[in-house]
Amino acid sequence: MNPYQRTEEQIIAPPNTFTGTLKRLGPGFVLSASIVGSGELIATTLFGAKVGFICLWLILFSCLVKVAVQIEFGRFTIYSGKTSMQALDALPGPRFGKTGWAVWSWFVVQLLKTLQAGGVIGGVALVLQEIYPLGSIPWTCLAALAVMAIVFRGIYSPIEKWSVIMIGLFTMFTITSVIALQWTPFAITGEQFSSGFSFTLPHSALLLALGAFAITGVGGDEILAYNYWLIEKGYAAYTGPESKDHHDEWVSRAQGWIRVMRLDALLSMICYTIVTALFYLLGAAILHSQGLVPEKGQLIQVLSRMYTDTLGPWARTVFLGGALVVLFSTLLASLAAWSRLFSDAFGRFGWIDFSQEKDRKRSIALLSIIFPIIWSILYFTFQDPGLMVIIGGSLTTIILFIVVFAALIMRYQWLPAELKPTRLFDLILWLSALAIVAAGFHAAASAFLK
Repeated sequence: MNPYQRTEEQIIAPPNTFTGTLKRLGPGFVLSASIVGSGELIATTLFGAKVGFICLWLILFSCLVKVAVQIEFGRFTIYSGKTSMQALDALPGPRFGKTGWAVWSWFVVQLLKTLQAGGVIGGVALVLQEIYPLGSIPWTCLAALAVMAIVFRGIYSPIEKWSVIMIGLFTMFTITSVIALQWTPFAITGEQFSSGFSFTLPHSALLLALGAFAITGVGGDEILAYNYWLIEKGYAAYTGPESKDHHDEWVSRAQGWIRVMRLDALLSMICYTIVTALFYLLGAAILHSQGLVPEKGQLIQVLSRMYTDTLGPWARTVFLGGALVVLFSTLLASLAAWSRLFSDAFGRFGWIDFSQEKDRKRSIALLSIIFPIIWSILYFTFQDPGLMVIIGGSLTTIILFIVVFAALIMRYQWLPAELKPTRLFDLILWLSALAIVAAGFHAAASAFLK
């Protein structure tokens, strides 16, 4: 089955029971896997270590505020069968050659974000170096080869299974560590926790704040990637092409699969919001209180203190295993997403036919080799995974602006009347859009005025 081309033969009725719906979930958890390593383990913890508890509100806000935009993108893909790049290419505005401004803008920014992915592959290498001192270059190369091997075939199912298993394991361990924290000298007090909702933003950490806001929760690039996982899971193909002769049946199927997608998005949001908040609290309680800020080659050693200082020295080994799992899951999901997004962009440029399975898989296979090589070279050059992730995350704000604009066009110009959401959802979507734009401009203006 080619999930990027919808036919009558692919149609499947949406599940009508909760158990049946749970069996169809998955794309949101691939998304979570791409978020947790760079956003939660690195960026969020760095932010907590730097500023303490006072920005907990920003972390929670960044996780909750973007899901409405993600759902609007998901709704578009299910009823239209189109990808994120097709959506960006159809946005109103100037065109340069064959392609619209939004695709070109994404393309340029995403190329700059290779720095962030280089930070993640560097983080994997540092963890492996802590486990067995072989040297960062050999471990980086081995990490690159491992992720190439999994993504090379361009198959969705292994990516989903790896993502669910790895996120589940590390989430349970992190919850245990936060609970154990309360029986140590670093126990979080009610006053400390409440200070996290003072709605203040320190000027000394604006770059960290901007990077943390953009990268925690679903970022602009994750929202764009989500649509490919929805398609490859089958949601769009199961809905089928719109038919004038069977319009009511098509509307019913579209509504059903949109309902499944909405639950998928909301459950994954709960998952990554919990993990994000826990990482931030660990960083604020343990690292900030001791003046420890993870930097360069000391990143993993300092981060491990969040666990050894609460659970004891034995937890270092468990942390390293968990950190390897979560960083590699991010590397895996990111490479899978990047290879699809760029392949689709190449289709918009007219270089390949992305809808054809042969062309698509060839491009995905080639990019799954090229990107890890580029990421590895960047890590060898900069040698500071934390800073690389933060800078790359800050660039995500630009993509978020494009994504917000696209979501509003999807809702108010492209959405069929029969699939319009409730007024409550519209209100939440507008609040999300305004909050994202306001946060981005506030951070940029503050940095400029400083």
